[in-house]
Formats: sequence, structure tokens, C-alpha cells
Amino acid sequence: MTRPAKIRIFAPGGFDAVLPCPAALPLSLSHQALTCTAGVIRRHRTQTGSCWRKLSPGQRALLVLACLRKGETFAGLAAGFGIGTATAWRYVTQTVPLPAARSPKLRKALRDARQAGRAHVVIDGTLIPTGRAAADRPFYSGKHRRHGMNLQVIASPGGDIVRVSGPLPGAVHDLNAARIRGIVRELAAAGLIVLADKGYTGAGDHIRTPCKGRNKPASQKAANRAHAKLRGPGERASAQLKTWRILRKLRCCPGQAGQLAKAIHVLQAREIEG
Repeated sequence: MTRPAKIRIFAPGGFDAVLPCPAALPLSLSHQALTCTAGVIRRHRTQTGSCWRKLSPGQRALLVLACLRKGETFAGLAAGFGIGTATAWRYVTQTVPLPAARSPKLRKALRDARQAGRAHVVIDGTLIPTGRAAADRPFYSGKHRRHGMNLQVIASPGGDIVRVSGPLPGAVHDLNAARIRGIVRELAAAGLIVLADKGYTGAGDHIRTPCKGRNKPASQKAANRAHAKLRGPGERASAQLKTWRILRKLRCCPGQAGQLAKAIHVLQAREIEG
């Protein structure tokens, strides 16, 4: 059994909190993410009149962030925090929906991006890997050659996440996924310039994709280079999501991919704001 140790969370003015954590978890957690998670847990307990729990809101927040950021197993978390495996699972599954509920709706996220004066936004699809399911054909992505769930990520020109969509099976093409989730329609209504890769060709005039075909003239090659230069930083938003190791390969129900990604989006935005 892993022996519990102590972890100190830095605040701008010095150490903010000292919480129990397994020595096997070398976490680098931000003060903002921990405070945000503990706050939503505390408010939820107050609103629901929840009974006493073994872990305080701060300890429970640390457990959840360890699961999301480091991808630790429930058994490892349970050993480190001195609770049962089922209790660790319940803490995580009950807490993740709380920050996820704060993720902005699509229309509001695009309206805020326009009001913020964004020159453009970038849309990109990312695959969240999963294990093989019993009926695995819908989850197999031929593009990535693995099973997973398709998420559509809208990002700012600098690579900050604007909106993460709900999940669809990995076999769904990026353009079809964007249409099913209403993203193509809402982007057109928002009046934003949208940059995307060739997978979104045919989405409409408001979504700018690179020129296709062989033996392109020099002008089209130059346009593609300029397009890639503008699109590149925005596409890093998907890579930012996967710095949270739980999204590198899901060990839970594939349908939870969207809720996990939305919770991570909210927590990551808090870190940037802080």
C-alpha cells in the first residue's frame, strides 16, 4: 500500500494548503484549478445538503485532479487517500460533472469569441483513444487506425480552447461530426472566419480550408503555407487537452469523453486566467 505523504500547493503569496497525497503522485497542480474544483464541490454540498464525507472538499478536489491530470487508477488513489476504491470512483464520477456544467454553450462561446475581437477561430477534430468495445466498428477511426471517440475542438488563434463538443464514435468523419453537433451552422450564424484542415472541405464558404490537388500553382502553395501558419497555433488546443493524461486512453465509458474534456476545458481556462 502506498504510504500517504504531503503535497503543498503554491499560491502567489506562498504556500496555500498542505493536503495528504500519495507519495507516488508527483503532481504539478495549479492553485487556480484546485481552488475552482474545491469551490464547486463545497457549493454543491451546500446546495444538496450533503452529509459528512471522509475527505474535505480540498482533499476531494486534489483526488479528482490527480485522476484527471495524471490518469491515476482508482486503486492507486484509494490507497494514497486512505479510502475504498469504490469511494474514489464515486468521488471522481460525482465531481467531474460539476465543472463540466460550467463549460460554455456553443452559441455563447462563439458570441464571446466575436465580441473579444478574434480575427478568426480554428476548428479541429481530435480522437480520444478508448479500449475496444463489444460492438467496436463504430468506434474505429480509419484515419487514426485505432478505437476512440471524436471530439470537435474550436480554438482561438492563440490556441486557447473556445469550445469542446460532445463525443461521437471515432468512425464519424470530422465534417460529419461538426454538422451533427450543429457547429457548422452556428459558425455561419456567428459570422466568424473559420480555418480548418482539408477534412472540412465542403462545409461552406465560411470555413476556409487549404487548396487540394496535385501540381498546384505557386500561388496556391503560398496560400496553403499561410493557411497552415495561421491554423497551427489553434490546432495545439487539442494537444493541450491531452496533457491531462486521463484523455490519452479512456478507461471509463466512451460516452464520458465529452464530459471529461469539458471539465478539463473549464479547469484549464481557470489556470490561464490565474
